Amino acid sequence: MRSRLIKQVKNIAPFIDHTLLRPDADERMIVSLCAEAEAYKFAAVCIPPCFVKLAANFLDGRETKIATVIGFPLGYQTAEVKFFEAHKALSTGAAEIDMVMNLAAFKSGHYAEVENEIGEMATLCHFKNAALKVIIETALLTEEEIIIACQLCTEAEADFVKTSTGFAKRGASLADIKLMRENLPNSIQIKASGGIRDLVFAKELIAAGADRLGTSAGIQLVNYEKNIL
Repeated sequence: MRSRLIKQVKNIAPFIDHTLLRPDADERMIVSLCAEAEAYKFAAVCIPPCFVKLAANFLDGRETKIATVIGFPLGYQTAEVKFFEAHKALSTGAAEIDMVMNLAAFKSGHYAEVENEIGEMATLCHFKNAALKVIIETALLTEEEIIIACQLCTEAEADFVKTSTGFAKRGASLADIKLMRENLPNSIQIKASGGIRDLVFAKELIAAGADRLGTSAGIQLVNYEKNIL
């Protein structure tokens, strides 16, 4: 069963956002991450906003996209702060924005406020020909809340809904992905992130509906895949 699943997706690299969001990340690590992403043909690098310009200079003219995080990792910054942060990132080279939903507002039942924030960010990203991924932090939500969050992201025209920051008590689960896929239109993609270090689990997530995987273990996953296929 495990071997059959591994073979269903023959090349996992294009699904991977090669991620480095450690607080102690430095310029040397970011340059190395970008070089690895280009060599392994990953979809994108996902890096802190302060390193977007550095990554853009290194990846200039290459296929690897630059994703950065906004309102990270807690999401409760004001909409104006998030908007400014995203505008700066897009202006310096980011092509994808991974924004943390305002969980404080969401848990307070202020759904219109949450939807408006996502909608404004989606408008900005689309104006800049960029994609918006909304991190809903599934580890902190009930199933009912995940469904509501998916509905808000749909109404706001986000491009992706993303499971996790990687800073909560757990990352993505198969149950999260299946529930999200059931409650999102096909036009909205899903990014699974947090704790993805096993190739079988990674491919289970893809089979369940994930279109992108945020992980710092991308190289290990690809090398293991090459060795067993």
